[in-house]
Amino acid sequence: MRPTYKVTELLGDGIGAELSHAVHTLADALPIHLNFEPIDLSLENRRANKTKVYDQAVASITANTVALKYPTITAEESPNQVLRRRLDLSVIHRPVTTIPGVPTNFRRDLDLDIVRIATGGTYDDPGRMIGDDGAVSLRIVERRPVREAARYAFNLARKTGKRVTSASKYTIQKATDGLFETVAREVADQYPEIPHNVELFDALLGKVIMTPEKFQIVLVQNEYGDFLSDMACGLAGSLGIGASANLGFDPSAVVRVAMFDAAHGTAPDIAGKNLANPTAIFLALVLLLYQIGEIDVATAVKGATLDLLREGTRTRDLGGQESTDSFTAAVAAEVRKRLG
Repeated sequence: MRPTYKVTELLGDGIGAELSHAVHTLADALPIHLNFEPIDLSLENRRANKTKVYDQAVASITANTVALKYPTITAEESPNQVLRRRLDLSVIHRPVTTIPGVPTNFRRDLDLDIVRIATGGTYDDPGRMIGDDGAVSLRIVERRPVREAARYAFNLARKTGKRVTSASKYTIQKATDGLFETVAREVADQYPEIPHNVELFDALLGKVIMTPEKFQIVLVQNEYGDFLSDMACGLAGSLGIGASANLGFDPSAVVRVAMFDAAHGTAPDIAGKNLANPTAIFLALVLLLYQIGEIDVATAVKGATLDLLREGTRTRDLGGQESTDSFTAAVAAEVRKRLG
């Protein structure tokens, strides 16, 4: 009997259907059973059923505790933002590493764990006009999400032996970014064995490019993390190879619910053409496997995916000749071989 895990599967738009097929094909190669519970988050279904779709998604994720999400169109609302708010997902973890064999203009090795507060900043307030010639929006920083993100960052550092950098504009945004750094330091004091330093965010961007080896786990606020994640993925060679974990915590700082997704969009121009690159969604699946405790399986999937890319088995967006299906088949075969 294979161990069985229930996983909420949030179906999306564009290349989402092809990515779902790829995930199911890969899942069939695993020595565990992932029992996917599909929820249709496509734009068409969201428009037809309004909040009922989100009610179903929240109930399913709460019950299953883990979810895999495919890219969705942001139209009237951002599904990611709605789910983060409804599920109280306060932290986003995006690992970004150099993948040998993936073409890039950046010649240095990159190995970053970006830990981003998933709420607040300027993203929670769309702003308002002041007369005809001005506009204003609120910038929100709350102690609890900062504390949860900082605890996650330092726990990750304790597990991996890495060091933590917190970055903001605390010299200018003295109230909001000042509170962020205050809470980060309070949490850092609880982990005296973990090296921690503070950087101004604009300087951090330049330093990551000049001396990437100095940065391992970077703790940042919402919009800063958005900027840094895209820059890091660009340095690694593609916005389409990144995956994220969206995390909600219980009062004891244990992960309560987790949603995993690919960093890229719906790519409507290639939808249905068997051209989509499933690397990011495979890496999102890897994060999910780590979360449910299947460490050996996660390691095999990650290793198989990255080693094939390194050896030249790639989809066309990365300079290779593989289709979505053929790349998926290659990864699945390699995983079977590694796991016996």
